[in-house]
Parts: sequence; C-alpha cells; structure tokens
Amino acid sequence: MSTRLERLAAWAAGLRAEDIPVRVRELAVSQVLSQIASIRAGAAHPLGQKLIRAFGSPTQNDPKAAAAVLAGLGSWLNLDDTAFAGHLSNSTVAVPLAFAAGLDGSDLVTAVITANECAARITAAATLGPLRGQSAVHTHLAGTVAGRLKCEGADADTYTDAFALAFAMPNWPLLRAFLASDARLLCTLTPVRTANDAVDAARVGLKGAPDLLEHPDGFLARFATAPLPELVDHGLGERWHTETLSFKLHPGGPGIDAAVDVAARLGPLVAEDVEDVLVEASAYTLMADKTSRRYLDGPATPLGALVLNVAYPVATALVTGHFTVEDLDDQRHWDLAGRVRLAHDPAMTRELLAAEAPFGEAIRHAGAAGHDWLRAFGGDDLVALADQGPPRPDFAHAAKATPARVTVRLRDGRTLRGEQTVPLGAAGPDTRARHAELMRAKFTATGGRAEVAEQAGKLDSMTAVELREWILSALGPN
Repeated sequence: MSTRLERLAAWAAGLRAEDIPVRVRELAVSQVLSQIASIRAGAAHPLGQKLIRAFGSPTQNDPKAAAAVLAGLGSWLNLDDTAFAGHLSNSTVAVPLAFAAGLDGSDLVTAVITANECAARITAAATLGPLRGQSAVHTHLAGTVAGRLKCEGADADTYTDAFALAFAMPNWPLLRAFLASDARLLCTLTPVRTANDAVDAARVGLKGAPDLLEHPDGFLARFATAPLPELVDHGLGERWHTETLSFKLHPGGPGIDAAVDVAARLGPLVAEDVEDVLVEASAYTLMADKTSRRYLDGPATPLGALVLNVAYPVATALVTGHFTVEDLDDQRHWDLAGRVRLAHDPAMTRELLAAEAPFGEAIRHAGAAGHDWLRAFGGDDLVALADQGPPRPDFAHAAKATPARVTVRLRDGRTLRGEQTVPLGAAGPDTRARHAELMRAKFTATGGRAEVAEQAGKLDSMTAVELREWILSALGPN
C-alpha cells in the first residue's frame, strides 16, 4: 500500500491548472501580490538590507539562492500570509517566484497552489504540537519541495524522495533566538535552503523513507502532540487549503490583528487624553501576548517580541490610526501601552475554536486527542469551549476568527468601544469578496506602483515574457 506522502506526491505531480477552481486561483493571485508586498517591506528595512548583503539579491540569477533570500525577506516582519495550517507564503510563493524562468502565469499560479496544498496539509498534521505559526518552520520544507518541483515538472517519485529527504532533519527553532535576536531573519531562509538541497539529492537518485511522516520513528511522532496523519491526503482536490488563506495587513503576531483593526478605527486619539484601555480577546491572543511579555523592555524591546505583544500595537493604532512597519522602529507609545489591559472573553475563545483557522479544524479532526492538547494549552475551561461538531467537508466558507473588543476610557468621562471577530484580510466573507482590492492596497503601501498592482489581476493569463517582466517590476524599486 502507498504511504500518505506517496499519495500526496502523486496528486501534486498530476495536478493541472484546469483541476483548480477559479475562486482558488484568484486567491492565489492575491497571495502572490501580498507576499511580494511583504518581501518589499522586508527589503526596505535596514535589517533586510543586511540579509541581502549576506546572501545576495532577491532577483539574482541562481534560483536556489534567490528563493532563500525571498523567503527571509518576506517573513521576519510578520506580514506573511497564514492558512490552515501554517505561514505558507514564505516558501509557497517565494520558491515559485525564484524558479519562474520559462513559466507562464498559469504555471506560476498552479505551482503556488500545489505548494500551498502540500505545505498546509503536512503542517496541519502536526499543528497540535509544540510548534505553530511562524515557529513551525517545517512548513517551508514542504512548500519548497512542492513549489520547485511543480515549476520543474517533476514526477511523483521525485516528489516523494525530495519530501522524505527534506523531512529527514526538520528544523526546530529556539524561542529565545526567535524572539530576542536577528536570527528570526533566517527562520525561513534556512529550511528553504535545506529543502532545495533535498530536491537536488532526489534529482540524482537519493532515496528517502516514504513513510517518514506517519512512522513511529518519524516526523509526526516528534513534532506533534496529537498527530493527524490523515490530514496529509484528506480530501485532495476537494478541500482546498488555499481557501483558508488569511492576508496580513499589519506587522504582528496572529492574535493582535482584530484588536489593531478596532483601535485604528477608534483613533487617532491624543495619548494624554486616554485614562485606560481594555482589550478583551480569546485565549489564543492571551497566550501569544504572555509569550512576548518575558522579552518586553520598553523602547529596547526586540522586534520578535514586539510583534507578539498586544499592548504596544494597540496603543500605537489608537494614537496614529494605523500600525505599520515604521511603527516597529519608532517606539514612542510605551507610556500609553502601560495603560492597556488584556482580559479573556470565553465567548471569543468559543468563536476562535469554531473557526477553521488557526487550529479549530485540527481539533475537530483529533477528537479526544485534540481535547488533551487543548487541556495542556489552556486547561479544562478551554476544552469546554471547543466546537464538538464534525470536520468541514470543504473550505469554501472557511474563516479565521481571532476576535477582540477594545474599550477606551477617556479622561473627560467618555468611553469608546469597538469589536471585531474576523480581522481585516483574514479568511472570511469580507476577504473572499475583496481580497484583490485589499492586496493592491497592501502592495502600494510598500511603495509598489499602482499599475503593477493592477496588472496582477491578469497574472493567471500572462505569457512567460510578460510574467518575467511583471515579477521584476513588482520586486524592483518604486
């Protein structure tokens, strides 16, 4: 009998453009533009410039080197896209962009979706474990293998061996380095390089263990507390994980987006006029914030911790009406941040767990084992709030709910309040209706030209020459 990895590889190798629904392809087009915006933002920052000096230009001729640089630039500011499950685009977009020579637009979009589906499924199988979100860098082993091999038209056996070789020594980042140092710039660059080495090895005939994912001595046994091997090949061609994409509009961790959206609507305010701020949110937001607090040091807070913190981004958005990359370096709002309190709202945790992303769908698949993971994550109260329903048959109506309510008490006696369940850009009905518009705005906000953003709407029908010119224009200077 074939293994799950072999079945995934056969599906990926055989996937054709016409097999993919139009709505899924349209989401992938927006994903490409979104991730290029993230790469542009990363490259414009002084730390991004250091990365380029160390490893070369994101448009250099060597596609393996270019892929690694594109991955690193697009990830470290937390502007990268997420899905059920994983921060996909750092490999699933970056690698096809780097290997796009000779491809037309349809080929590129198909490669991105193939990479999404493979990376999201393997990540979902391990998402009930110790590594999630950006720390689950094994996502990019799968995304790189699938993205590159789809560009190269490889056969199923090559996919299988490359996957198995890439996951032979999966990366495990250390939280201290990830939150407190510039090592976060290398967190996606490193697995992309590892996976490209695995592809090279498979290309010359090196073999991997095809049962590496589910074997008792394999990947899931080490990387998952509640392994879900069935998610690797569940509903192939029917459940499109690409439909669970959430697009990042603010730099920051997964729990802050809705709170920042609300604070931006309530602002701009004068900081001295604010008595205090209460942010009510789900257990997920509180856990991410708790992780960041060990590393907070006022204006000297490292960027890795700042993007997981709730108080500072909310304070900034209340004063400025926004939270941007520039605000990460211009840390002027710590006094107001000290007046921001965070509280748990159980109803919001229930909404979080009912949504497909970030891990509600995994918990439904896991059943009792998922409840054990939840109990370890947040106690018995969290288990009581979990959705007890069956897994979703498809993701056409997927959502990512990370709710927040922001209440601002002003010193003149007034109270301002706002609430949001699904952040702007996150998976849900609003994003399904206008993701192209939102991503054009994200791209131009990073200095990209409006005409280049408009041309993205034709990405899926571009010739090879048109695609090459568009990529260079999108990644190039303003």
